[in-house]
Amino acid sequence: MNRKHWLAFAGTLLFTLAPLSGHAHHSFAMYDQQQEVTLTGRVTRFIPGANHAQMIFELLDGEGNPVTDDAGNIRQWGAEMGPATRIARLGVTPDNFPNGTIITVRLNPLRNGKTFGAMPNGAPLIHCGMTMPAGGCNADTGTSYLSENN
Repeated sequence: MNRKHWLAFAGTLLFTLAPLSGHAHHSFAMYDQQQEVTLTGRVTRFIPGANHAQMIFELLDGEGNPVTDDAGNIRQWGAEMGPATRIARLGVTPDNFPNGTIITVRLNPLRNGKTFGAMPNGAPLIHCGMTMPAGGCNADTGTSYLSENN
């Protein structure tokens, strides 16, 4: 194959494969899928995303008080969910989960120890309104979203 044909072939191949890169999906290997944590918090930011939506929240104790670290800073966590369009069909939207909403979520945490995790498939996202219900935020006191039963 001469140089001219090779360049034409390479250009065609690149043009054909370039759109596929937009559909790439990252691995969940960074999450410890053998460990699950259940956390309750107050939403501080909902980030809808084409590939994965995220919720950032301040940790709360069972009474609804912020949980702080040794330095007195409020502990924050983040949760990665499915694509915004898919979870929106199940009712998880910024309008339904505005800042201040109390949630409980089950996550596979990051392996590196940072305060972020991914929701396992079928794990419920529990919505408990703007105040902590008596007995804490759980399936009995809130509304479950994203569970296998939705």
